[in-house]
Amino acid sequence: MARQRYHPDWIPAWNSAIRAYSLRPARSWREYARGPRLLQYSNSELMQMETLSKIEVTGPDAFDFLQAQLTNDLSLLESESEILTAWCNPKGRVIWFGRIRSIDNGFALAVPTELAQDMVQRLTMFRFRSKVQFEVVDEEEAVDPAEMIRKGLPFIGEPQSEEFTPHMLNLDLLDAISMDKGCYPGQEIVARTHYKGATKRRTHRFESAAPVNPGDKVSDGEREIGEVLNAAGNDLLAVIPSAKADDPLFVGDISLTHIPLEYVYGR
Repeated sequence: MARQRYHPDWIPAWNSAIRAYSLRPARSWREYARGPRLLQYSNSELMQMETLSKIEVTGPDAFDFLQAQLTNDLSLLESESEILTAWCNPKGRVIWFGRIRSIDNGFALAVPTELAQDMVQRLTMFRFRSKVQFEVVDEEEAVDPAEMIRKGLPFIGEPQSEEFTPHMLNLDLLDAISMDKGCYPGQEIVARTHYKGATKRRTHRFESAAPVNPGDKVSDGEREIGEVLNAAGNDLLAVIPSAKADDPLFVGDISLTHIPLEYVYGR
């Protein structure tokens, strides 16, 4: 099988979601780092803004350590400034998904602030004799949930962590998984899903008739078939069986309209 090629469009899309918030002008960049704030999308809509922290992984063994933990091939960073990747638990459920880039003597991971300290503690459990250090750096970035949804980029915060497999989140379509690298936690499950073509549930974008919340159940009018992953106003991502995406779907009595994601249908 040919080596997976990194798709250059996803990092700019991710970065534009970070830059796209429209709050009042801040006095300083650090003003945004004090935690979730309210983000205004229109005159009547206020949404909560998410923030990303930075985890620096440094030391002589930083490459080998992360290469054995993350879903993507870090050697891609020899030619790319940033790539998308994920960290899974042994059952193949995504703990974290986001950007990684090279820094002096290591790597920097963009991680939801609410997950950062827990991730460092869990990564430390896998360190063993590896010469690697972890540090959460207080340089946070604001994320526009609406822009993430429009781009089809899942935001995996604490409520979503360890609930979905990479294929359910379309991470294979976002070039966040390498099928040619060595083992990592959950790799066997990810590979089995990929090569057997067994991905029946995917992340799809919808517009709702009224605002909904992450975690709300999606039904076909008779039974629950999935749930809302991320939501901003009337725009949302939901993980559902792909065969049902164009059927009449609801969150409670709120109707959903399927909006095809460009990267799913344009490749």
